[in-house]
Amino acid sequence: MIGRAQSSDLRERVLKASQEGHSARQAATRFGVSASSAIRWIARAGQGETRLRKPGRKSTSLLDPYEEFVRALIKEKKDITLDEGGHLAEYRDMKISRSMQSKWACRAA
Repeated sequence: MIGRAQSSDLRERVLKASQEGHSARQAATRFGVSASSAIRWIARAGQGETRLRKPGRKSTSLLDPYEEFVRALIKEKKDITLDEGGHLAEYRDMKISRSMQSKWACRAA
């Protein structure tokens, strides 16, 4: 089951209650959030993370570590095609599909 996003105001109220001496579970009950969310928010605040995280997972690609190399290829030849972009596959002995290249390029642009 996927939870719904909570407002930053609600998170701030839970954190304030925690600072005032309430336990994470007490704050969760008081503001109607799950105990696990309250515990996680308080732990993250203790580590200096003060803002809400973006929902969902961070999108990663096999191409991310080679961003500079790929950008150099594009800079060298501005009208490079996805087929010609297979240089990375030759360079690192990787199998890279055209769709992977396309998704990465759209996200990295």
